[in-house]
Amino acid sequence: MINSSRTSFLHRLARLYGIKTAYYDVTHSWRSASLESLLAVLRGLGSPVNSLEDVPSAWREHRQTLWQRCLEPVSVAWNGEPLLIEVRLPARIADARLAGHLRLETGEQLSWEWYGKEQPVLKTAEVEGVQYVVKQLPLPSGLPLGYHRFILEVPGGPAETFIIAAPLKAYAPPKGLGDRGWGVFIPLYALYGDGSWGSGNFSDLEALLTWVAGMGGSALATLPLLPTFLDEPFEPSPYTPVSRLLWNEFYLDIDRVSELQKCPQAQAILSSSAFQAEIEARRSSSLVDYRALMALKRRVLEELSQCCFAEGSERLESLQRFAETHPVVEDYARFRATVESRHTSWPSWPQPLREGVLKDGDYDEARKRYHLYGQWLAHQQVQALSGKAREQGVGLHLDLPLGVHPEGYDVWRNQGLFVQEASAGAPPDIIFTRGQNWKFLPLHPERLRQQGYSYYIACLRHHLQHAGMLRIDHVMGFHRLFWIPKGMEASQGLYVRYRAEEFYAILALESHRNRAVIVGEDLGMVPPEVRPAMSRHGLYRMYIVNYELASNPERALRAVPPKVVASINTHDMSPFAAFWEDRDIQDRGGLGLLGEVDAQREMEHRRAIKEALVSFLQRKGWLGESGAGSQAVLRAVLAFLSASPARVVLVNLEDLWQEVLPQNIPGTVEEAPNWRRKARYTHDVFCRLPQVVDTLREVNRIRKRGTI
Repeated sequence: MINSSRTSFLHRLARLYGIKTAYYDVTHSWRSASLESLLAVLRGLGSPVNSLEDVPSAWREHRQTLWQRCLEPVSVAWNGEPLLIEVRLPARIADARLAGHLRLETGEQLSWEWYGKEQPVLKTAEVEGVQYVVKQLPLPSGLPLGYHRFILEVPGGPAETFIIAAPLKAYAPPKGLGDRGWGVFIPLYALYGDGSWGSGNFSDLEALLTWVAGMGGSALATLPLLPTFLDEPFEPSPYTPVSRLLWNEFYLDIDRVSELQKCPQAQAILSSSAFQAEIEARRSSSLVDYRALMALKRRVLEELSQCCFAEGSERLESLQRFAETHPVVEDYARFRATVESRHTSWPSWPQPLREGVLKDGDYDEARKRYHLYGQWLAHQQVQALSGKAREQGVGLHLDLPLGVHPEGYDVWRNQGLFVQEASAGAPPDIIFTRGQNWKFLPLHPERLRQQGYSYYIACLRHHLQHAGMLRIDHVMGFHRLFWIPKGMEASQGLYVRYRAEEFYAILALESHRNRAVIVGEDLGMVPPEVRPAMSRHGLYRMYIVNYELASNPERALRAVPPKVVASINTHDMSPFAAFWEDRDIQDRGGLGLLGEVDAQREMEHRRAIKEALVSFLQRKGWLGESGAGSQAVLRAVLAFLSASPARVVLVNLEDLWQEVLPQNIPGTVEEAPNWRRKARYTHDVFCRLPQVVDTLREVNRIRKRGTI
């Protein structure tokens, strides 16, 4: 009976913290969280529970804390409508005079007064011997869009809430402006031209967007362009960046750096036969050697940095102005220099450094200058890229990853926001029967709110100033995120709730300010409330053919809705040719990700959906009767997508030349060359291939013709 009572208290405490004590898995079975998992996640959220014995007192304490909180940390005002602010007050002062001050984002201040006894009572409760009431204070309509602070003067001291005044829906271009766009997708590391060093750079992306514009396209999509660890530690995955606030200097085009013209040391390195031989070796490889390539670029960039800092010049003044207006860059440069100087990651540093205090002697100044210089150059080249995109009418489709590297800059500088005792992931499903551990730390839901979401807003602004369209990785994380307690298996994880409406409000506001479309990655296990919320707030969904296939020939492909970005596959899937030839099933079996029985079952299902797809495409007139080879079916599926009302159709360039090797195989690390495989052809070659050019011309023709 005692254990049952304590377990009940544990579940009540978990719910107070926004923890789901159970969830439906992919088989629609009800999975309950273990006591150990609940206790571990509660500790991560700050609850003082080492065992079940601590739970009742922790529940009472946290419940009391919530009722003592006069105002919620964040409030949302939609579309200029009146905002009703809930106020929790002890009953003994609930009828007192209340004064409120609204400090607008512009600096202007507005003030009001209310008499508590005149405001309606919404709720009452007795908590630890104190009677509380919940009342509602109206703020007038017409609040200007932006971020404001509301301070309420009450007996006992002021209370404050952060107000997000936002449009209900995210930005959408005016009707008729790019309604039926199309574009291409390729990872930047895989894209390279004849002059590249063995991987793509920002100039290669610029050349590609010019070509896409010339073909009639209006979108260019790639993977995240954020900085990654490419030495020690080493983690090249674009979805595990060092920071979501900066750009990756790995993608710099050295030839476009102004200092190169007046730096003989850098010129000597570049022209040396040994250096050129190293570049040629990197070019001839089918895989990107990040470590070697970054070392080569750094040798030159360090010389260029020294030349820039050596004497006063307009360029140095420009760099210094950039550092002054972007303080995060100098802070980041100090962090990276300290990592390199100490040869250890920040959790191993002495306490002052570990806690974010860096002094001049803690790092090498030349290394700091290198990172500052590299970020300045990256900022310039990304700015030039986005400027060219706008000039040519091509929207850059950027990607905001869900997490960051646990040893990276963002976690170090914002340690209170990240939960060190857990990692984010996904529960077991048909493909990943043991679940997935993504190895990055989840954000603390309440500390995010108490901070006024400033970190998340900064991440969005970093991307949206350049993006015509921004993909939000794992948009379900606005609603709930799967947490895996440290030291436990992914199957022992559980879901923690976030304040979705507050995320949507920030997205809507920032997207309007930057005139950028927002796309939510809503693939996988999607809770029922997510897609209605996306629709309500104007986020575009993703329509992925591989997720929409069915074995019924009458409904082999679900109709494509208008407010989506449609494509055949994603970077986490095999190319179409590999899918059509069942190579992806064979590969997963060979890697131990799929058992023999499951592989056979999947083969049978694949055969059925391919037959249904061929029948469907032939009946609709997109595929001729003469053949159903990979190339013919690919072009038919692209024609089907192109004729749909989808906002944008994205074409994976590698599909057009029948690539069979994937860019990433989820669930693998060393077993596959993830994030490293270069495109089979250089940009200079593939832009002349008939199977590329002819297919994209047909896509453009159908898109411009209108829906069928």
